[in-house]
Amino acid sequence: MRRLIAGLIAVPWMVSTALAAPPPRKAPLAQQSEFSGQQDILRWINGYRANPEPDKLPAAVLAMRRQALFKDQDSSGVYVGFTAGVLGSAPDKAEELVAAMFPMPPEDQVIIVRAIAYSNLPDWKGLMGKFVERMPARKVLIEHYLFGKGKTLLELPLDSTPAGLDMLWGYYFATGSHEHVARIVSTLPWSKDMNNVEKLTLGNMVKWTLANNAQQDTELLRYLKQQLNSQPKDVTGPLREVIEAAETFETSKIRKDAMSSIEELKRKGPADARNFAWWGQAGQTAFAFGCIVVGALGHPEIGIPCVIGGAASSAALKYLGPQQ
Repeated sequence: MRRLIAGLIAVPWMVSTALAAPPPRKAPLAQQSEFSGQQDILRWINGYRANPEPDKLPAAVLAMRRQALFKDQDSSGVYVGFTAGVLGSAPDKAEELVAAMFPMPPEDQVIIVRAIAYSNLPDWKGLMGKFVERMPARKVLIEHYLFGKGKTLLELPLDSTPAGLDMLWGYYFATGSHEHVARIVSTLPWSKDMNNVEKLTLGNMVKWTLANNAQQDTELLRYLKQQLNSQPKDVTGPLREVIEAAETFETSKIRKDAMSSIEELKRKGPADARNFAWWGQAGQTAFAFGCIVVGALGHPEIGIPCVIGGAASSAALKYLGPQQ
């Protein structure tokens, strides 16, 4: 039986004073109806850079909450990253945008805290401090970022935080930031790692999503080509495969190669320890392979990171798990 173990880290509360946040502002009904379904939200995210509309962010975030898109922390990464990116690209409006997201239930306020922390705003800590009193239930998490060891998006250890890759994608969709794409590209060597099931699944997810996005995003494809001249050899190999797949519109080869690699691990175990003890590691990260499973079924979310809903996670875990 596979078990998922969640760890909770608590730190002391140290914030003693905070500025009062502006009063909440209701989103116009026209904007609320614009995001009536998940596909409406994804469509807006996917086309955001071509037509930035930061004023619509509060309505979109409230729609995400209504549709329970924040419920699963592992599959909400793209929404967190996108929210962070919009805040980071609109520094003059960031405080107003955050204020308009309230009222927000305590369980969903995690999204606001992380979006601010990951926004890459020069004074993101000052912005978060202005909303401390609005989120008393999240004081431990806020303390973690303001005074503890909470990491920014570009500092997250991606091998232990699979949702971090989706957050990087979300930030890119909002801003076109090459810095965030570079973090994604840096994980490509994992797609060849036959000793670590977590890195292998994540690395192949990265290859597949990079190729799918680059085949329709000419700016992304251009950037990836530029990186061939400056990346180490363990990156340029899989990166060439990504570029070729994007240019020839043959991303199915990446999917097939990934499935073959995972199947080999499934049969033999890691190259340096041929046993199945490593299946215990797979719980939190096996869902990353869901994008390949979903793609194999003919339902990829083109242009959006493929790990979006619980269905992909369940499919991946069932597919990857040892048959009993």
